[in-house]
Amino acid sequence: MTTALLLMDFQNGIAGRPGFEGTVDTAAEALAAAREHGIPPIFVRVAFRPGYPEVAASNLAFSRTVGAGDAMHLDSPATQITDRLAPRDGEPVVVKKRVSAFAGSDLAVLLRGLGADELVLTGIATSGVVLSTVRQAADLDYRITVLADACGDADPEVHRVLTEKVFPRQASVTTVADWAASL
Repeated sequence: MTTALLLMDFQNGIAGRPGFEGTVDTAAEALAAAREHGIPPIFVRVAFRPGYPEVAASNLAFSRTVGAGDAMHLDSPATQITDRLAPRDGEPVVVKKRVSAFAGSDLAVLLRGLGADELVLTGIATSGVVLSTVRQAADLDYRITVLADACGDADPEVHRVLTEKVFPRQASVTTVADWAASL
């Protein structure tokens, strides 16, 4: 069994918003544990080409981004991984084009190359990238662990319902401390 840690949407324009400081700190603990135990981290961010050709007007989630100027372009500071979780040389950064970490990215190819069959998920937002990635990873037959305290959402009740009621149907849900202690 090969495990990979996914750190999803911990980019300046998302994780840098007020209220997510604790989630970023806890994700940093998960990252340190993964590195200590030889579990490869994979960083996932969302970004687009200039002019946003990947975004259809019918896409409610991303069509507002088109009016944001260059805020979500590939090279924009807002789309870069937050310094607190900075990837080291050789640690892959995947760029996605939709909510799920798999959508519009080469994540599946990368995971296949690593021989990964188990994913440990962290990210912002619980109701966005984490939910979409849990669902798609489950459909792709990965074993999934969600580190609930390394996921964050602007709505704490949505986070609670997802981590306590929805995710356990397809994933193991635990804390960073418990996961790290099990390594």
